[in-house]
Amino acid sequence: MKTSTLWALSQAAVAALALPSSSASIEERATVPGFDISHYQASVNFVGAYNSGARFVIIKATEGTTYIDPKFSSHYTSATSARLIRGGYHFARPSSSTGSAQATFFLAHGGGWSPDGITLPGMLDMEYNPSSTGGSCYGLSQPAMVAWIRSFVDTYQSRTGRWPMIYTTNDWWVTCTGNSAAFSSTCPLVLARYSSAGPGTVPGGWGYQTIWQKDAAYAYGGDSDEFNGGLAGLQKLASG
Repeated sequence: MKTSTLWALSQAAVAALALPSSSASIEERATVPGFDISHYQASVNFVGAYNSGARFVIIKATEGTTYIDPKFSSHYTSATSARLIRGGYHFARPSSSTGSAQATFFLAHGGGWSPDGITLPGMLDMEYNPSSTGGSCYGLSQPAMVAWIRSFVDTYQSRTGRWPMIYTTNDWWVTCTGNSAAFSSTCPLVLARYSSAGPGTVPGGWGYQTIWQKDAAYAYGGDSDEFNGGLAGLQKLASG
């Protein structure tokens, strides 16, 4: 065998050693499927979801300071029976009461957290005002909206020891908070973007999304979500 050939083979071997192993590459791309639901999904196949690979579900608990989702209790019980990691979410109504008042209502009606390893921290759902009155951002200026969110998340953290997750879209966050980075180091981001191309632009100083809501047509009920990491990471999010 010629010397030049031996040299080429040795260089190829060195290059191969520098490449990440296939298992490392798989770990870097690891994600965990899940879903989110509310009373709009009266019938959910939790066992089917688990058997298909889903490992978590986020369930609507409350809205404002007057509304309790009528399916929350049964959904939560069924999710637990199906061995899913589960948690509640609160649909914000910033024009109706303070963030602190809504966090307190959420905590009193299913939004709490416990260190049992199967309960996610609560999620604050921030999105455009569905009402025809009050404006898209509920009549709040960008600084006032940031202050409202601060009131909610601080109250939640003081009562549970955990920062809540924040659900939003890039567009809403930029429009209604001025792309505030005030929560990027504390509250995990749940980013909504219905696209096969990925979660898109991550707003607000967050380096990445913790969960991506990827479409509104999950086969077993609700919206499709994807945890950004492996199962151990999801379990850590639940356990604190």
